[in-house]
Amino acid sequence: MSKLPSRDDILQWISDNPTKTAKRDIARAFGIKGQARIDLKRMLKQLEADGHLTKRKKTYREKDGLPPVSVCRVIGPDADGDLFLEPAEWEGEGDAPRILFVEKKGDPALAEGDRALCRLAKVSGEDHAYEARLIRRIGTGPAKIIGLFRASSEGGRITPIDKGSDREWRVAAGATEGAKDGELVEAEQTGPKSRMGLPQARITARLGDPSAAKAVSLIAIHQHQIPDDFPEEVVADAEAAKPVSLGKREDLRDLPLVTIDPSDARDHDDACYAHADDDPKNKGGHVVWVAIADVAHYVTPGSRLDREARKRGNSTYFPDRVVPMLPDALSGDLCSLHEGVERACIAVRMVLDKDGNKLEHRFVRGLMNSPAALNYEEVQAGQDGRPNDKVAPLMDGVIAPLYAAYEALKSARERRQPLELDLPERKIVLNDDGQVTSVAFRDRLDAHKLIEEFMVLANVAAAETLQEKKVPLLFRVHEEPSPEKLESLREIAGASGFNLAKGQVLQTRHLNRLLAQAQDTEHAELMNISALRSMTQAYYAPENFGHFGLTLKNYAHFTSPIRRYADLIVHRALVSAHKWGDDGLDAAAIDGLKETGEHISTTERRSMVAERDTTDRYLAAFLADRVGTEVAGRISGVVSFGVFVKLDETGADGLVPVRGIGREYFVHDREAQTLRGEKTGLTLGLGQRVLVRIAEATPMTGGLTLDLLELEGRAVPQNPGGRRPGGSGGRRKLVKHRKKGSKLRKKAARRK
Repeated sequence: MSKLPSRDDILQWISDNPTKTAKRDIARAFGIKGQARIDLKRMLKQLEADGHLTKRKKTYREKDGLPPVSVCRVIGPDADGDLFLEPAEWEGEGDAPRILFVEKKGDPALAEGDRALCRLAKVSGEDHAYEARLIRRIGTGPAKIIGLFRASSEGGRITPIDKGSDREWRVAAGATEGAKDGELVEAEQTGPKSRMGLPQARITARLGDPSAAKAVSLIAIHQHQIPDDFPEEVVADAEAAKPVSLGKREDLRDLPLVTIDPSDARDHDDACYAHADDDPKNKGGHVVWVAIADVAHYVTPGSRLDREARKRGNSTYFPDRVVPMLPDALSGDLCSLHEGVERACIAVRMVLDKDGNKLEHRFVRGLMNSPAALNYEEVQAGQDGRPNDKVAPLMDGVIAPLYAAYEALKSARERRQPLELDLPERKIVLNDDGQVTSVAFRDRLDAHKLIEEFMVLANVAAAETLQEKKVPLLFRVHEEPSPEKLESLREIAGASGFNLAKGQVLQTRHLNRLLAQAQDTEHAELMNISALRSMTQAYYAPENFGHFGLTLKNYAHFTSPIRRYADLIVHRALVSAHKWGDDGLDAAAIDGLKETGEHISTTERRSMVAERDTTDRYLAAFLADRVGTEVAGRISGVVSFGVFVKLDETGADGLVPVRGIGREYFVHDREAQTLRGEKTGLTLGLGQRVLVRIAEATPMTGGLTLDLLELEGRAVPQNPGGRRPGGSGGRRKLVKHRKKGSKLRKKAARRK
């Protein structure tokens, strides 16, 4: 080219060729050589000075524009569930441009704060300026910290509430967000961690007084990033929903379908009814109805309610609150089978023979009206001959037939031999101030077992129907234990004087036989805990690998769509299978079943860990006033750094650090699950009875440290002159012990 291009020519070329914006690229495009390159450089500088271009390193781009390949930061989803990004570096005027992330199949899940290298495409006429496709994820979000803020003249420090944290974080004066001394705060790491000095953080949210009511569960909600506030649009959609009319639904309003739930339940998503089968060919048989709230009618595929429910995956239950999967207008009202009101449902009618074998079943989409909302205790009292005024009129026509059907199902269960673990469930009782008043173990009544058996039967029927009709679904999968876990269980059983045979394909009846050997012995709890720990973790998947624990070939979750997204998927699959409407599984949901299963399996584990952490903190708070008290317990875990003890009275788990047992070296035998003192030969193993003293209880972290006083009724040599684990010089090792111990306990809690 004999002359320089015009300013407009250069600007247009840069706009048309965003990937070639170096001065050399521009010169080559216009054929500029020699002395003319100096003139081109002068022109580009003038365009930059006039505000038409901006220079970034050795390239030029449009003012306030982004290069086609950029590093972006995830800023999270909007109310519609779309994921948006922002440029990691922005030098333009005004706010950074809005970037929509366009996900491709196989892309890794991105979370808020993650950094990613993306290919950008400019768009117009949208509420965002660019669309991004992932090239690769290049970093996760900054570390999140929940802790107590201690103010100082330079800013302050944060002491994390996590048991595994052994360092404080420094907060600069300009990064405190106005937090006050002693407040609970949420913060994030700023910059890389340094090996020298304290790591730095900036406060992102003030969570208030840590001693306030409900602060314990609030800590878990923030720590595990459980969504607890619904977007306004989602709440509005839920509140706009209306009750359904009969229409084409089957009329079930004359069936006395009763709900049986805990006395403090706010939502009721399942109801049941049974009667003797009047078919002469099935003498002694039963007909069982199970009706489940029709959540699929209200939460339709791709809607804002659906996206929010999928994001949460499930409801999360704490002693003082519930973080629901659905807004209260649905979970507590329209999707709850309240007494005396018409409610939409999907119901299954199942016919059993006298031995509890299911002969046939059929699903209907119906309209029901429950005559009574009952609780477990009053139903059981009625069956035991002490009905109250509410239960008495229902005994002959409703309660007695339910128990008759249950008796038949019990015999079928005994033949099937599902895993029969006996692990009592704790109940933490709080007063109005959020303080623990008592810790009790829940009674397990026949009324509980009755409902469980009916729900299992309905879940099997759902899986069988969908398989028969070849409709995709999410199965509840529980695979058999690994050979390594089984061998460990055999060793523990052998050390306790019991036998788990080798050389055969493991079945649940073999495990039940082991548990029966230990029943009513001092090793009963140990064997139940050990059997639980040997189990793999259940999960959701579109492939069917069966349910080992229940000894069922076909199993899916159908009975709790208010609190589990997996059940909602199964409801939609039933809608599609029976052609009940256009609110069944759509093609996008079917294509994404694997990813959905993985996601909700993760949210389920997240909730379990959050619930366990909250229980630990409440128990530590309950025991904080009893420091110095002697309590009995049993060794429930053995690790190289000490032993875990489960206390009899509360079921709390505490750590006896090895440093506090005696002034000698202890050898850890991983296979035998023991610690043995080299000098004295003192041996600590699983299941041994102990007497301990509560040495330290830290409500903020849930940490519980114990001193060992007696082992199997014999006094244990103390550690005179030794440093206490919580004293000077021992703090860091104790925190490290707690971190390992916390991981072990959480791992055990997830194996079910």
